[in-house]
Amino acid sequence: MKTTNKILVISFAVILLTILTLSILGIFLMRDKDIIVQGQIEAEEYNISGLLPGRIEDIYVKKGERIEKGDTLVHIISREMLAEYEAQKSLESVASLQSEKIDAGSRKQLISIAKELWDGAKADLRLAKTTYERIKALYEDSIVSLQRRDEVEAIYKSALAAERAAYYQYQIAIEGAQEQDKASAKAMASAAKSNSEVVKALLNDSKLISPISGEVATIALNEGELSSIGTSIMTIIDIENPYLVINIREDLLKNFKIGEIISCDIPALALKDVSFTINYIAPLGSFATWKATKDSGGYDLKTFEIQAIPTIKINDLRPGMTCLIKIDN
Repeated sequence: MKTTNKILVISFAVILLTILTLSILGIFLMRDKDIIVQGQIEAEEYNISGLLPGRIEDIYVKKGERIEKGDTLVHIISREMLAEYEAQKSLESVASLQSEKIDAGSRKQLISIAKELWDGAKADLRLAKTTYERIKALYEDSIVSLQRRDEVEAIYKSALAAERAAYYQYQIAIEGAQEQDKASAKAMASAAKSNSEVVKALLNDSKLISPISGEVATIALNEGELSSIGTSIMTIIDIENPYLVINIREDLLKNFKIGEIISCDIPALALKDVSFTINYIAPLGSFATWKATKDSGGYDLKTFEIQAIPTIKINDLRPGMTCLIKIDN
């Protein structure tokens, strides 16, 4: 009997101890755990697009190749733009020759006409002067009236003024063509030159230059294929400036502030507690990551994009790598 009671007491104690242990373990397991959020390394992409229609003559880089800012990436041959350039150069030559003609060839004609007018005015002046001197002498001998002398004198003075005017016109013709004609011709030549320079500038765009130092991510077209204006030929990734992107539920957003430093693990590089500085938090929430149900109640939770940049350069860090951020719950 005593043995039986002893066994019962021991059994009861074991059961009580087990219940106590399970209770303690349950309390421990039910404590709030830290939340792990997964983010991703990203980098800016730059589309390299054609600036004029044509055929891709040369591609100087390969996919995955590291390039420097200012490197020549693609050469496009545009037959249309070459033809347009030649046409504009021809127009420029014609306009320039026309301007020279106004200054040279037409000036000879103007000089000839002005010389004839001046010669005629000089002949009229000589006749008027001779007539005036003769009538003046007759007036002094009281052979003609004062009125007649005055009439001849007026004709003489008019002829003198006409000769002076013709002479000045002749001098103007010698000095150059009329200013209006010269200005018009020069304006035409200048406009033609400007048009040819515009086309030449477009031809300079036939060689596409890298705007950044980075890595060639994709090449969409091959040598020999046609490219139109705005068509993406390749993309360049700014591999030198990667950044972290994470999407945070709105109920956890209070843990993040612009300018603060967060730590994350990068499994691919076997790195822990890597520091990033938050430089962007989206002003608007995006899609719902957690939907409320009748059973759970509550409300839908939106996510907010957060971006952060490394506080120091991290070797071998590449877009697409996973980052794990621990958030205290």
